[in-house]
Amino acid sequence: MERAFVFPGQGSQAVGMGRELSAAFPVAREVFEEVDDALSQALSRLMFEGPEDRLTLTENAQPALMAVSLAVVRVLESEGSSALAEKGAAVAGHSLGEYSALAAAGTLSLADAARLLKRRGQAMQEAVPVGEGAMAAVLGLSVEDAEALAEEAADGDVCVVANDNAPGQVVLSGDAAAIERATALAPEKGAKRCIPLSVSAPFHCPLMAPAAEVMEEALAKVAFAPPALPVVTNVTAARESDPTRLRTLLVQQVTGRVRWRESVEAMRDDGVEMLVELGAGKVLSGLTRRVDRDLKASALGSPEDIDAFLNTL
Repeated sequence: MERAFVFPGQGSQAVGMGRELSAAFPVAREVFEEVDDALSQALSRLMFEGPEDRLTLTENAQPALMAVSLAVVRVLESEGSSALAEKGAAVAGHSLGEYSALAAAGTLSLADAARLLKRRGQAMQEAVPVGEGAMAAVLGLSVEDAEALAEEAADGDVCVVANDNAPGQVVLSGDAAAIERATALAPEKGAKRCIPLSVSAPFHCPLMAPAAEVMEEALAKVAFAPPALPVVTNVTAARESDPTRLRTLLVQQVTGRVRWRESVEAMRDDGVEMLVELGAGKVLSGLTRRVDRDLKASALGSPEDIDAFLNTL
């Protein structure tokens, strides 16, 4: 069965994530130690024990989620006695998950991915003063209708579609006043619900331009190798393998839309029959079923999940 490996984004974090993996597999423990060393921070202790309010800070959540995903990758490779590229046809990640995908494919080193995500989290947080930006999930509208809603609500402010996650699940991002207007307008436009999101900044919109500049500088200093398998990127929703282009797309991703629905459809159209989510939570597995019920989806985040998956190979 043709499969692709996908990596979760912010919102999938939870206190305790990675703890079972660390206890069960030395290679997982090595990943967490390497990330701790790269950041000069006891991030693994924060992941295993909390407190939750510190773990959910963007600058901690982003490298933490990547660390759990890469721990799962290393366990799969060691227990399955083969590289990830031999088990799948492509990789993709949701927002910060694209860094996990690039590290899994060998384009970025684990230490570089951790440092880049720490900086990305800080830059995103610093780009917009707290309270001036907002995000909201719009349920029940097509992406085209959500775009029209965003345009009407903008009224001179920033209001755009930040995430096209699945049919009927779109996220808006921008100035707080514009998101408030969009939330009020949404029911008139046919939305089932419009839910303000508890986020620290308005991600994936033009307000993140200062963060994109920071990341362009940071990414320019890091070595990018050709990926061992194609990366379906958020910005293009298509397979990419050129290291220079992958670097450029990570810069564009900071302000650009996460085209997740289209990415899943692209992988399906390329012959992928199963998406395997590696890391914390099961958010992407749920979105996969919303995009196409015929696509198989599984989530690997615990030793039991990994054992069960390896038994199917």
